[in-house]
Amino acid sequence: MLNFALIEDDKKLLNNLSHMLDCIFLKHNLDAEISLSTTNVLELLSFIEKNKIDVLFLDIDLNSNFSGLEIAEKVRKTNKNCYIIFETAHLEYSLMAYKFKTFDYICKPITLQRLEDCILRLFDDVSGLSKKFLRIDSKNTIIAENDIKYIKREGMKLIFHTESRDYEVYSSFLKIQNLLPNNFVRCHKSFIANINNITKIEASSNLVFFNDSYCDIGPKYKRNFMEVINKNGNIK
Repeated sequence: MLNFALIEDDKKLLNNLSHMLDCIFLKHNLDAEISLSTTNVLELLSFIEKNKIDVLFLDIDLNSNFSGLEIAEKVRKTNKNCYIIFETAHLEYSLMAYKFKTFDYICKPITLQRLEDCILRLFDDVSGLSKKFLRIDSKNTIIAENDIKYIKREGMKLIFHTESRDYEVYSSFLKIQNLLPNNFVRCHKSFIANINNITKIEASSNLVFFNDSYCDIGPKYKRNFMEVINKNGNIK
C-alpha cells in the first residue's frame, strides 16, 4: 500500500484534494490511503519522522515559517524515494521544485482529470511499467503514448483522441511530429494515426478503424501510410 501525506494551508482546498484522491483510489482500485491530511507544518514534519510516507503532496506557498520547498528539502535528507508532488498557483516556483526530485508539479486550481492523470502515472512508475509519456502543452498535461488512438488537426487546435477522453491543445502537426515515435504515422492532412492501436483498415473506403472510432486516409498520404502498415504486418 502507498501511504499519502498532504499539506495545504487552505482547509477547503485540502478537503477537496483529499476527496478527489479518495475517489481516484476507489475508481481504479488502487492500493493507497491518505495517512495524514493537515494544514500544520509541524504536525507534518513530526508525522514524517515517525511514519513511512510514500507520496507527499506539498503546497509550496504555505502560511507558515516553512515553505513547501523547505519541507521537501528536509524530507529528501532522510527519504530519497518518497514521491513529491507540488501544487501551487505560482508558476515561477516550478524550476526550483524539480531540484528535489519532484515527480510532478500541478498548477492550481487542481482538476480531477489532471490529478487522476498524475496518480495513474505514479502507480505505473511504482509498478515498473515502461510506458512512455508525451507532454502535450505548457500546463504539464501528459498522456501515455500507447493510449493515443489518433491525433486530429482542427483549425488551430490538435485533438488527442484516447479511449477515455479527448485532449485539446493549441498547437500544430509540425511541432508535435518531432516528439512522436515511429508508430505515429500521418494518414491524412488532418490525422496522425497510432498504428499500434489500429484494429482494421478499409483501404477501398479510405478509413482507419480503432476500437471506438475511426479516421480518414487522404490520397496524398495513402501510399506511404499503406507501405508502413504492410511492413508492420499485424493489421487486417
